Amino acid sequence: MLMKDTELKIFSGNSNIPLAEKICANLEIPMGKALVTKFSNKETRVEIPESVRGADVFVIQSNTHPNDNLMEMLIMIDAFARASAGRITAVMPSYPYARQDRRVDERPPVSARLVADLLETAGANRLLTMDLHAGQIVGFFKIPVDNLYARGVIIPYLRNMFKGEKLAIVSPDAGGVVVARSYAKKLDDADLIIIDKRRSEPGKIGKMNVIGDVRGKIAIIVDDQADTCGTLTEAGEKLIEAGAPKVFASVTHAVFSEGAVEKINNSSIEKMIVTDTLPFDSKDKSKKIITLSVSKIFSDAIKNIHAEKSVSELFKILT
Repeated sequence: MLMKDTELKIFSGNSNIPLAEKICANLEIPMGKALVTKFSNKETRVEIPESVRGADVFVIQSNTHPNDNLMEMLIMIDAFARASAGRITAVMPSYPYARQDRRVDERPPVSARLVADLLETAGANRLLTMDLHAGQIVGFFKIPVDNLYARGVIIPYLRNMFKGEKLAIVSPDAGGVVVARSYAKKLDDADLIIIDKRRSEPGKIGKMNVIGDVRGKIAIIVDDQADTCGTLTEAGEKLIEAGAPKVFASVTHAVFSEGAVEKINNSSIEKMIVTDTLPFDSKDKSKKIITLSVSKIFSDAIKNIHAEKSVSELFKILT
């Protein structure tokens, strides 16, 4: 239990410093001092040159390079725990290994569960994240988990962009229907469309069909993340073939592995809306990509957690 008037401190690893700086600016507090580098043998080195004894510590780290970023987070949490921080909240805008959340064939790991175990073992008392790939990941933790929603910034943007237009919200697979339905409800009960996607092997799409009528409607594909962008761009082509005059896309986590941005640039997708849970390298800039910041959502959640107020109350006013 934290003492009343416990000091709030925010620290960041190296994965997404721009987002951490925006969160600190919203909260009007300076970012905590932390030296996160590497030794000559490439092991992660962490130094905390300020006292955190009894403090309410939030450590921000995204999933830009999962292995390095995860080790940085674990070692930072361990450092704060050993420095007698009052409470440590792991702030992971993009949760690493989220797609490895279940067994789909013989003898695979459930790496998303392993990450949960590692965070708890390191000393995290709470997790704050956004748009988990699978809701069941929350159940992998014994500590409290707050899963925020990027639609709090994406839906108002879409409303403003498509005033008076007929919309069709598209789920790129059956697993994303719940998220797509929530977007459709908030966007004046837009039509819900599902892409029936069948993979011939991991990373390769064998067959894709459009379920629903998109004729004469602007199609907006929504998903939690985009990696190779193969599914998104192929879905865009199928939607155009099915009669959609224009296709847009919206994802929370822009992973964008090599070649993804080129696929977007060469696709029928007019614009792709993403958030800053993951940073972009300057070489990956594209005129088709629009980036919205989720820093306000995170700073409001941090403020409520620090004040021991409900985080779920924020969801009611986000959209």
